[in-house]
Amino acid sequence: MNDNAEASMPGDKAQQLLETISQWQNTTTIILHGGSVFEFKGVFPQGELAHGFYNLKGESGFEGHLNLDKVNVIKFQSKLHRGQESHAFVFHDSEGECIFKIFLGRDAEGQLHPSQKEQYLAYKQQYTAFTEITD
Repeated sequence: MNDNAEASMPGDKAQQLLETISQWQNTTTIILHGGSVFEFKGVFPQGELAHGFYNLKGESGFEGHLNLDKVNVIKFQSKLHRGQESHAFVFHDSEGECIFKIFLGRDAEGQLHPSQKEQYLAYKQQYTAFTEITD
């Protein structure tokens, strides 16, 4: 399931993408820092721009302040994870380092939410074409 077509979305689309994702059902957000992995499962919080940050206002305890200027590119990650289909938006800085990832959510039976998968694949197709044109 590891795709050969490399797709990436320009970093200046981060806010628009996050606003869309905040309308979805649960997702899984992963933050890798200092050799640790922080994981949040739930609805990605809505945010708003203020004081130079995109401020997440989560009702579930997941909050934060994202410096969207640091997001250089958003890559599409599609692969098998523990034998199951998995898709994620991977937010990278200008050095190519991963800032955080947002994985599509799963239902009670462990299946990807169909509407999320459909939207993810549409973005991926759109930005695969974009990536090929700009290379």
